[in-house]
Amino acid sequence: MGLFKSVLGALKKGLAKTAGALGAGLKSLLRGRQLSEELIDEIERRLIAADVGVKATREIMNALRADYRAGKLAKGEDALAFLKVQIKSRWSEEDRRIARSDAKPTVILVVGVNGAGKTTSVAKIAKSLKDEGRTVLLGAADTFRAGAVAQLTIWAERLEIPIVKGAHNADPAAVAFDACDAAIARGVDTLLIDTAGRLHTQDHLMRQLTKIRAVVAKKVPGAPHEVLLVLDATSGQNAIEQARIFKSAVEITGIFLAKLDGTAKGGIVVAIRDALDVPVKLVGVGERPEDVEAFDPDEFVEAMFEEAA
Repeated sequence: MGLFKSVLGALKKGLAKTAGALGAGLKSLLRGRQLSEELIDEIERRLIAADVGVKATREIMNALRADYRAGKLAKGEDALAFLKVQIKSRWSEEDRRIARSDAKPTVILVVGVNGAGKTTSVAKIAKSLKDEGRTVLLGAADTFRAGAVAQLTIWAERLEIPIVKGAHNADPAAVAFDACDAAIARGVDTLLIDTAGRLHTQDHLMRQLTKIRAVVAKKVPGAPHEVLLVLDATSGQNAIEQARIFKSAVEITGIFLAKLDGTAKGGIVVAIRDALDVPVKLVGVGERPEDVEAFDPDEFVEAMFEEAA
């Protein structure tokens, strides 16, 4: 596929668990029924259960109740259509494209906690970039986690993409520096740096991320051009707290929401949008390297409600 195209069929497959829990559940609840206060309360409960978030759910349901009480909504099917419109409207027309520098290389840092799917997400991004015809170099700066460099090396070999790496427990910033050096020397289009996986509650490790960013900025003018935070969709509301802390440390510019195919709570994208002024740019919808999609709010909501359509 081309770079991060949004394919509705793939999103439907990736969001099957969410659609089954939210879409099918709401269809069963609302089809053929007249709206009532009790039915509206149940809709609210199901939105919360799908991790849409308290703030978003409250605002959506206040609007739904107002229209119901004004006689604008009467049937369950009316409520389903209303919910889709309301959720879609929560995203602005912000640019969700991955940054691209006019001068080579474009440097993308990928950050996130261990277990979020960060290294696999790097591979997915690299494959999409390569498939578009860009030259790519990987920087394996996740040197503190046992096996992380080996995992990225395996991906690099499978995808036939060169990689710069250091020894286990090597200084991640030094690896990032060497990767920048190599990217400049080889004239590659994009340098993807897998940063040291860390717990967001460990201050000294978060400072290391700040150091990596500073090293990259000094080596490549304007870099990093993109800082993507990988969040595990299955972690629910905890992902939002992670994002807040990472944002303060490295000024994240976008979110890669991974493992959406593994959760029935895909509504977390709505909660993330309300809690953070950072766009979700990419979503992971499967295990394979090609299972990455550009985040498109309209198509995403349609996929969430596929069973209710």
